[in-house]
Amino acid sequence: MAGVLQRFEKRLEGAVTGAFARAFRSAVQPVEIAAALQREVDNNATIISRERTLVPNDFTVELSPADHDRLAPYGATLATELATLLQEHLAEQHYTAAGPIHIDFALDESLHTGRFTIVSRSNASVTPVRGERLTETAVRRAKLVLDIGGLRHPVNPPGITIGRGSTVDLKIDDPGISRTHAEIVFRGTGVEIADLGSTNGVIVDGRRVDSAPLRNGSTIRLGNTTIAVTLSEETV
Repeated sequence: MAGVLQRFEKRLEGAVTGAFARAFRSAVQPVEIAAALQREVDNNATIISRERTLVPNDFTVELSPADHDRLAPYGATLATELATLLQEHLAEQHYTAAGPIHIDFALDESLHTGRFTIVSRSNASVTPVRGERLTETAVRRAKLVLDIGGLRHPVNPPGITIGRGSTVDLKIDDPGISRTHAEIVFRGTGVEIADLGSTNGVIVDGRRVDSAPLRNGSTIRLGNTTIAVTLSEETV
């Protein structure tokens, strides 16, 4: 870890101006944030197979008002360098991120100067359902809507396949998801989800299933991705 942090500091020195350097005389130092991000990754590493250990890819660094005021103007440069640092750490530890590394800075007025917290999550990139448009009208008219990371995907009969491969209808770039992981099928007036022989299974409302009916408000977990289900009134 020490070698990675030293490289980070040297890159940062070359990337910043004198004004930027003076900003880091605040109590929170970039190297402290860098070390904390590495610990956050290590503490949240999940072994999903012999070859893959999944880690978060989306991070929010919450800062005190004083530190946020000093660092926020340089946030883009710092975020870029921190992301490069994490990519090196992932490579050295043979980790797999759920998606591209993204780092934000946020204000937390409850924090004292010199204190900061890191919130991490796994956000896989998602390709919209094939053949469906992500418009408010399409979502409103859909028989079923899947909410993934705040983006709503309309689904209509006969249903869709979900996975990480290029042949499915809804592609989620989550390393914990199989290429062809599951399918959602409309049957009569109901809807169900079925596992298509995935490695890590399908979890519906906290229970692993081979197949299960979906209800309004159900939660599906595939790999490290959580999907919220909304059914139209006529489908419920």
